[in-house]
Amino acid sequence: MRPSDRYRQLAAYVSMVCPSISTSEIVQFVMNPAWPQPLDPLHSVALSALVASLPLVVVLILMGGLRRSGLFASACGFLTALLLALFLWRMPANLVFWSAIYGLVYALWPILWIVFGALWLYNLTQDTGKFELFRRWMELHASSDSGIQAVLVAFCFGALLECTAGFGAPVAVTACLLVGLGHPARRSVLVALIANTAPVAFGALGIPIIALAGVTGLDLGRLSAMAGRQVPILSLLLPFYLICVVSGVKGLRRNWPVALVTGLSFALTQFLVSNFWGPYVADVLAASISIFATVGFLKIWHPKNELESGSKPPLPQTSPLTAAESFAAWLPWAMLSLVVILWSWFRLLPAGQSILPIPALHNGVLITLYQKPYAALYTFQPLGPGTAVLAATILTALCFRVSARVFVHAGAKTFRQLRIPGLTVITIVALAYLYNYSGMAFTLGATFARVGPAFPLVSGFLGWIACFLSGSDTASNLLFGNLQVAAAHQLHLSPILLAVTNSSGAVAGKMVSPQNIAIGVTTVGLIGQEGKVLRSAFWHSILFAAVISVVAFAQAYWLSWMIP
Repeated sequence: MRPSDRYRQLAAYVSMVCPSISTSEIVQFVMNPAWPQPLDPLHSVALSALVASLPLVVVLILMGGLRRSGLFASACGFLTALLLALFLWRMPANLVFWSAIYGLVYALWPILWIVFGALWLYNLTQDTGKFELFRRWMELHASSDSGIQAVLVAFCFGALLECTAGFGAPVAVTACLLVGLGHPARRSVLVALIANTAPVAFGALGIPIIALAGVTGLDLGRLSAMAGRQVPILSLLLPFYLICVVSGVKGLRRNWPVALVTGLSFALTQFLVSNFWGPYVADVLAASISIFATVGFLKIWHPKNELESGSKPPLPQTSPLTAAESFAAWLPWAMLSLVVILWSWFRLLPAGQSILPIPALHNGVLITLYQKPYAALYTFQPLGPGTAVLAATILTALCFRVSARVFVHAGAKTFRQLRIPGLTVITIVALAYLYNYSGMAFTLGATFARVGPAFPLVSGFLGWIACFLSGSDTASNLLFGNLQVAAAHQLHLSPILLAVTNSSGAVAGKMVSPQNIAIGVTTVGLIGQEGKVLRSAFWHSILFAAVISVVAFAQAYWLSWMIP
């Protein structure tokens, strides 16, 4: 009998004993032994977890404490992770190299490709004067109150961008819109980051929840319903919170009816769609309905005394827009939403895609926590979301009959704007992938899982950590989704609840993700001030993660009827 046949017989036997591991995975592991991730390389759980957290701590201290640039902080964090992976986690050098390359490629495509297209669209609207029309439309329909503007622009419109483009585009565009309305640049970025939380769990047409179902094997409908029973709580409160950040308590007393209408319309729609339809268009409908509800309400209600302390000075009187001007103001953003939705509807995203195994890395690492090989398959989609955004940009240019010179000039300006932020994104995503494949992320996760019955209180913070590193709720679910499920089984808790709590907690981590901050500062002229932005957003992020974790704890032990 050939050795390969003996391997297959052994694999078949092991697969019978452990059905969760496929025969092909066992054969590949036996014939090509993978490097096992050490969970406790220092032979002390607490010490190993402390050392594993060093790359995160370095990034946080340099950006938030010492106010260094995002590129410098992420480079130092990457170097720290590189040294730890090589000399403490004993990761083979070739695996270290390919982990970083995998992160670099993923940062370029799809992340930066999506951001490039969205920012190109924004620059095109600026160069053609359509952004000024949109700014005037917002000024006319959001009053001159800064709190109401933050709700309508950053929360409602930002949610519409998140559910279509995602990957930092909502922060870049809404921050610039707020600056155009007269808000200070740094506060505009902060408000955009805070608002880009509640919509994230169902962002990019529900991809985070779809990915969570794929990696955990749990039912997609139940995961969507559970997310629809956690995130809408944050959605309901977020408009109130934004008004407090911008206008203080006095502003909230003045504008709470708007916050109630916006939050309730968004949260209720998000709950109903996610529970009775699925994750795909939960944010599309929630954002659209909240925009219509808020604008409609502002036509029949106006805040008392908009000039009280906390409200920004009144802008010069804006002349009304004609119907044609209003149409032109909204056309680029309506075109973006329509194209991305149709792109998904006609299943163009996977058309022509190639799935490429990363050399040496694919199944070359054994996740000891699960006793399964770690896949490293890069999915290249030439017609991915970034291409859809670019198509919307081209169609917008055609509708406005933009000359080739203006169109190319907007693209060249976009490229120049993204040079430094792009390097920051590449570095931080490379750090995230190295952190994952080396096992440091799993060391932290396994340590958190040891807290026992109180685990739901830290469950949201696990998602926070993963999203802080990767800048993506989807990546957070791929990273820690199974860990949450494993902890749930050990503690006899609902795996649906903890898996979704990972995704819900990740929305808070996105607020302080270095790559998200780097993208946000690009369009408002704050490049190099990422540390100041991180510092101002950090405690807001921690508060949001704590709220999600408390909600999960209550649902685990007192409100279990909320779990589908």
